[in-house]
Amino acid sequence: MSSKGNIKVNAKNIFPIIKKWLYSDKDIFVRELVVNGCDAITKLKKLQSLGEATFDETPRIDVLVDEKNKTITISDNGIGMTEEEVKKYINQIAFSGAEEFLEKYKDQNEQNQIIGHFGLGFYSAFMVAKYVVIETKSYSDESAVRWSCSGGTQYEITDSKKETRGTEITLHVDDESEDFLIVEKLRSVLLKYCNFLPYEIFLNGEEKPVNDIEPLWTKSPGECTEEQYKEFYHKLFSDFNAPLLWIHLNVDFPFKLKGILYFPKLTHEFESAQGKIKLYNNQVFVADNIKEVIPEYLMLLKGVIDCPDLPLNVSRSALQNDGTVAKISAHITKKVADKLLSMHKEQREKFNSDWSDIAPFIEYGCMNDEKFYKKLKPIIQAKTTDGDYVTLEEYANENNKELTYVTNESAQAQYIKMLKEDGKKALVFPHVIDIHFISFLEMKEQWKFTRIDTLPEQTSDDKELLEIFTKALDKKELKVTTSPLKTNMPALIVQDEQMRRMSDFSKMFGNAPMPETFILVLNSESKIIKGLPKLDSDKQSLLCKQIYDIARIGNSSLTPDELTDFVERSAKLLEKMI
Repeated sequence: MSSKGNIKVNAKNIFPIIKKWLYSDKDIFVRELVVNGCDAITKLKKLQSLGEATFDETPRIDVLVDEKNKTITISDNGIGMTEEEVKKYINQIAFSGAEEFLEKYKDQNEQNQIIGHFGLGFYSAFMVAKYVVIETKSYSDESAVRWSCSGGTQYEITDSKKETRGTEITLHVDDESEDFLIVEKLRSVLLKYCNFLPYEIFLNGEEKPVNDIEPLWTKSPGECTEEQYKEFYHKLFSDFNAPLLWIHLNVDFPFKLKGILYFPKLTHEFESAQGKIKLYNNQVFVADNIKEVIPEYLMLLKGVIDCPDLPLNVSRSALQNDGTVAKISAHITKKVADKLLSMHKEQREKFNSDWSDIAPFIEYGCMNDEKFYKKLKPIIQAKTTDGDYVTLEEYANENNKELTYVTNESAQAQYIKMLKEDGKKALVFPHVIDIHFISFLEMKEQWKFTRIDTLPEQTSDDKELLEIFTKALDKKELKVTTSPLKTNMPALIVQDEQMRRMSDFSKMFGNAPMPETFILVLNSESKIIKGLPKLDSDKQSLLCKQIYDIARIGNSSLTPDELTDFVERSAKLLEKMI
């Protein structure tokens, strides 16, 4: 038996091919051919369940690399094809064998298990191969068939000596794609696209399969332990830090969706611009971080989403207008919010201990999604300078919508001490994103936020002290005022709240730094300040500089030259005490 002919391109189907199946990554051929093998096995299992075929052996896919002969062979022990089926499915590009099979064996429960579109996916082989051979034997009694093609419209079909059921595809790799003949390269591609396919995949005859056929998200949450969740996270993301918490998604209606989302622990705030959420279709990897499916503000999370209702080859423009995608995105957001609400109610101690790590995720989400904010508003909280936790609503109600906050408990320790002596406490906002969130809340809730080291409410100007300090420091631009401060410090450095925020925003967005507008607040209750006018000009100059530097150290830091002057001046002051 031997025949030759031209491959038929169905013009009716060519435009969907161009629109949906343009591959940007060369390595996608591995996914397409392996998935076709999985579909062939699934079809045979379906026929077996209907009593139309037998399937006694363990289903498997084998991938063999022959670097010497420059070939890659992908074989399965699935349903196989007859000569008629080869002509139908291989010679007519874009004719979907999977679709016809499903039409014949309509069963809603099984439909989503057929992954690929045999025919078009197969032609991805020519992205790396100059010559392709198919050896296939159907589960029926018909003879085995050999199909070959060198990438043009010419093909050849002959008899095959293949004796076992299934399909074997051999790619004769072209010179530009020889890197795929490196076993470890191919292994990495298999792990990328096929790591969780439902049938075992063996590379070059190894005893252990490359993939995990039962990933954790395919199980029900009740079957999974805390250790399994952590182990799966480490395996998937190579992150040595344990995740803070996770959300197991398991939906059957109105769409099918499984997955696990993790809140990662950031060792450095926003160490990466985004996390990594992997999108799968029936355990086949599709893409990372599809913002049409996962709301952008949840991209800081890590995890997997497996949704058979989404296309295997994602067209983002199509996803943007897909009603199912919008429902999936809304459901994921709801589940994340529900998890956080549940944790706040039932695991308050853990919620508090994890707050510093999860706060950036929550704040980012609230600023990007009105519904998310409204749902989580009652549990948005902050640690206080007393070490306890309080919701922002509670604090605002107790303080007449006036919220005092600190950004660095160590640097602002002196101001915190003053506040505590006044019987009050401040909120701790240590993250970079907090400055944005504070501005967001001020607009949203009409709350007023004031950093602890801002200008005191009660101030007065003392012309005599102002002249002494202006002359001693030789800083005409420096603002000096007095206030009865509750501290032993002779003076403090403060800054106007709005000017500091503008300066912080400017730094954050890489703009030129704005000039600092510090205010030196002299403590009118300090014995040192009260005694200054009585001293001679030399002592006044020495003390004024020392007071100013001490205030600056309590607020920020000195330059190397300023620190040297401070140390030498301190030595002079000690000498004068003897």
